Amino acid sequence: MKKISIVVPVYNEVNTVRGVLERLRDIPLNGVSRQIIVVNDASSDGTDGVISKFLADNPELDCVYETHDKNKGKGAALHTGIASATGDFLIVQDADLEYDPEEINILLKPMLKGVADVVYGSRFVGGNPHRMLFFWHSRGNKMLTFLSNMFTNLNLTDMETCYKLFRTPLIQSLKLKERRFGFEPEVTAKISRIPNVRIYEVGISYYGRTYAEGKKINWKDGFRAIYCILKYNLWSK
Repeated sequence: MKKISIVVPVYNEVNTVRGVLERLRDIPLNGVSRQIIVVNDASSDGTDGVISKFLADNPELDCVYETHDKNKGKGAALHTGIASATGDFLIVQDADLEYDPEEINILLKPMLKGVADVVYGSRFVGGNPHRMLFFWHSRGNKMLTFLSNMFTNLNLTDMETCYKLFRTPLIQSLKLKERRFGFEPEVTAKISRIPNVRIYEVGISYYGRTYAEGKKINWKDGFRAIYCILKYNLWSK
């Protein structure tokens, strides 16, 4: 049986992390077993206690719990999670319920058919539910995707999506450096240069949050993304 490693980077998500983990535990995965890798990036709001209680309540789960002694950023949490993965496939699942874990099956479909090495879940294609929130965030995401596509020669519609599914040996072969939200343009640039890599994109839902509800990314991360697109496509090949 094939196995998927689901990496969950967590920082101060005390209100949502248990719900995410319960859904990852319960969703049917088309005959694929699961490994859940939770990386707590030095949360200070009680998140650790919630995760520890979930693990104690579910000892039968194939679950790895990694912790950082200080906050290092989402990218750093992903580096830790990727290194711990033992599955055939690997996907990132944020701990904030903006993405529906049941839709992991949508990304798995082309992978299990043997036609894909990487699958991106796009919030901007298909007829899936999409919460209406920030106009300029949407414009910014599309601009960053356009800029990234210019250098990678891909025709992605959502480079900044959280839902990226990889063959595990492929993502583990990359030397990733970005410690915050620069992970998305960096991994896209480096994946695009792998010879004969097969990249697919599928439509997914998006249940976005407001800042009052806990959203963390901000305009500074947008400028960092532009820098990373240029850095990893032009200066650091």
